[in-house]
Amino acid sequence: MKKPKWVVEKEQARKTAAAETVWLFGLHAVRDALMNPNRQKLRLVVTRNAQDKLAEAIEFSGIEPEMVDPRKFTAPIDPGSVHQGAALEVKPLNWGGLAENCIGRAHPRVLLLDRVTDPHNVGAILRSAEVLGASAVIGTRHHSAPETGALAKTASGALERQPYLRVRNLADAIVELQNMGFIVLGLDGEADATIEAALGDKLDRPVALALGAEGPGLRQKTKETVDHLVKIDAAGGFGSLNVSNAAAIALYASRHK
Repeated sequence: MKKPKWVVEKEQARKTAAAETVWLFGLHAVRDALMNPNRQKLRLVVTRNAQDKLAEAIEFSGIEPEMVDPRKFTAPIDPGSVHQGAALEVKPLNWGGLAENCIGRAHPRVLLLDRVTDPHNVGAILRSAEVLGASAVIGTRHHSAPETGALAKTASGALERQPYLRVRNLADAIVELQNMGFIVLGLDGEADATIEAALGDKLDRPVALALGAEGPGLRQKTKETVDHLVKIDAAGGFGSLNVSNAAAIALYASRHK
């Protein structure tokens, strides 16, 4: 009996995911990945200088490094990448699902990214999310930035510690969070209410903040699914924020009056 098309596509997607690897580069990103026991490490390419700087992390990981001449850096990364003499091939991290990451801590905060595709923006968001105590950053499997070396370098180690989940459908994830008791706020520059006004005396509630890509912003389906559309309280009626800056300010605003 011939398998249905959707079954074949699902099996192909599973095989592709199983074969997927990521090349991380830069001393900070490589060091934190080496020190992460949950990260599956496959191949480490380093110069002598980088090996000396990463000696403790290499010993901890147990991986055998491949030494290369700094003038002939052989790792398959973009030639323009600032690798600092270190590149590490890894498997993407598997953080699990929403429930196991988004509930459990007091007053959880979650960031939802609606088609934010720039790896530098997502890396910066992960860094802010870690500093400001977010439970998770959630993007979509398609039309969002996957784990890449550029994302990891911008995240400055946060990729190894800050849960970054990628879901099939963002609207479904919003509904799932709402069913867990989250208030879901969508950031929209045209909204009437500020984050602080929308939350009022509900700062002790779990809160998820949805941010769209710069320019198009949130998709219509996302706007229709969130509980409230909100804006960041600005000093003037002009200008706009980079999405990574907006994420940091929104996270902070969701915790403080």
